[in-house]
Amino acid sequence: MTPANTVASEVSPAAPPPQSVYDLIVVGGGVNGVGIARDAAGRGLKVLLLERKDLAGATSSASSKLIHGGLRYLEQREFRLVRESLKEREVLWAAAPHIVKPLRFVLPVHRGMRPAWMLRSGLFLYDHIGGRKRLPATRVLRRGGAPALDPLREEIRLAFEYSDCWVDDARMVVINAIDASERGATVGIGWSLESARRDGALWHVEVKSQTAGRRMVRARALINAAGPWVQEVLGRTGARANRGLRLVKGSHIVVPRLYAGEQAYTLQGGDGRVVFAIPYEQAFTLVGTTDIPYESDPALVQASDEEISYLCGVLAQYVRPRVQPDQVVWHYSGVRPLYDDGGVSASTVTRDYVFDLDAPPDGAPVLSVFGGKLTTYRRLAEHALAELLPCLKIPDRPWTRGATLPGGEIARLDLERFTREQRTRYPFLSPELIGRMCRAYGTRIEHVLGSARGVEDLGKQIAPQLYEAELEYLRTREWARSAQDVLWRRSKLGLAHTAEAAERIDRWFASVATSMSAELPAA
Repeated sequence: MTPANTVASEVSPAAPPPQSVYDLIVVGGGVNGVGIARDAAGRGLKVLLLERKDLAGATSSASSKLIHGGLRYLEQREFRLVRESLKEREVLWAAAPHIVKPLRFVLPVHRGMRPAWMLRSGLFLYDHIGGRKRLPATRVLRRGGAPALDPLREEIRLAFEYSDCWVDDARMVVINAIDASERGATVGIGWSLESARRDGALWHVEVKSQTAGRRMVRARALINAAGPWVQEVLGRTGARANRGLRLVKGSHIVVPRLYAGEQAYTLQGGDGRVVFAIPYEQAFTLVGTTDIPYESDPALVQASDEEISYLCGVLAQYVRPRVQPDQVVWHYSGVRPLYDDGGVSASTVTRDYVFDLDAPPDGAPVLSVFGGKLTTYRRLAEHALAELLPCLKIPDRPWTRGATLPGGEIARLDLERFTREQRTRYPFLSPELIGRMCRAYGTRIEHVLGSARGVEDLGKQIAPQLYEAELEYLRTREWARSAQDVLWRRSKLGLAHTAEAAERIDRWFASVATSMSAELPAA
């Protein structure tokens, strides 16, 4: 049975002709790289994005899944970063209401931690410096009159409730890459920059794929958004960095759902750090993060037993009953590539971003990105291009503020109403499956389900609630190439699927003989 997928074309045609010249090559398929590629492509630039493994394959799928101002950064006087981040919350919610949603956070007042007056003062500033319009303001919660305090230990009598947003981080990366591709960018998954040399106003760049070998391409400019590998990539260009990089490890745990209600909790640790407890994937609670200096290979990062125990210990100060490490059903860890501002501890290193521009008067420029956070990726992209484009004598015309991301064309940002409409349109699918697809694909759900009139039109069920039609969409439109790509980045179905299901998905990919990484699309 042919899946009812109405997508017209795949995303990887043939290799570029030797004479093609890109305006810009972006290295790195994390949120900063795809954000820059999308912005540049929307301005009409000829763009090539290189990602050697998978979109969101490292730091950008290992976050706390938040679009937030960073309340604790106010203590560090990061006012510009907090203000910019707060402004971005509602911008990104409006752009992608299927994967971004408002969330209320409960900040308990705990004896021995920051006092109530300090928390209230910080939240007053938090409410007013970021241009909040749609998100509710802070309010006071007291024991006995606020169900959100019921899951907390009895001695906690007072808390503050404030607003931020949740986001599916890896899908934010993917839909930016889709938008970049649809605006003309070449998205080269499985390709890495091996070397680059200047030849006057052009870069001559050798790129490599494990399956297709090496190619030479040319570009007027490079942007190095390789995250933890930014200095490694810069070294391959022969340019020198004037900025320092500090790697900080952040780990998270996932446990069975700890409490009823859709609120999240902001928990103060005794060491001054902050840990979030967030409703996650319907049946779980996500807890994190840690901040630990990291000096090993970023590709090998994983949560340690000490970090897991630390997160359980912070929970124990607030939530009842006590969570034990053996209750952890999944954990993950990422390396944050932060700009080294000389901060004493890993938790106080700035989350702001800086650029390093190497632009000789008679040579092609390269701009490297240091630092940044998920919340500010769109503004980072604007600022990066504002820094680089004068070197290419291209006008700076930002456009992404107010532009919808793929799947985000949902009336009045009302995902619940949209989901009800899709249940009516596809009554043969379970409410749970329709709900997941709406949260993942938004209005692009019709690209997955197409004109299907019955479950038989979706092809074989390869794994529970995962049909060929969806896998085909992920393969041809989202660059998925393996079960890992599908279960842990394009979705979090890995929490519910067995190893046998993952093997069936990998066999499906092998059976369709995908050539997603075999060639680079033409410039």
